[in-house]
Amino acid sequence: MEQEQLNIFGEPIEECSCSPMTGFFRTGCCETSGLDKGSHTVCTVLTADFLQYSFNKGNDLITPVDEFKFPGLVAGNKWCLCAPRWQEALEAGYAPRVLLTATHIKALDYINLEDLKKYAIDLS
Repeated sequence: MEQEQLNIFGEPIEECSCSPMTGFFRTGCCETSGLDKGSHTVCTVLTADFLQYSFNKGNDLITPVDEFKFPGLVAGNKWCLCAPRWQEALEAGYAPRVLLTATHIKALDYINLEDLKKYAIDLS
């Protein structure tokens, strides 16, 4: 990766999930680079409503795909979502909660920081 991987606070990005393994690079972190055209930068805690919304939009995150070692996701899994998809889900009323310390600073290219904070699970 050609750039330093920082979270929205400008600190080193924290792990999102290794079980299931997430991230564009499948490192467990929502790291990104110029290769990541979808900006898989938002660490979320998935909900059943979001998974159904995504499925209905043509992005099936539920069904396992063995050839890609993709287990299929369920509510409660942490997953690096594409920032534009999270923003779209927010506008439709289906945005899942967010782990800010594991959300890449590049997510702010697509999403307002205050919106992310409203959905944060790691702010006191």
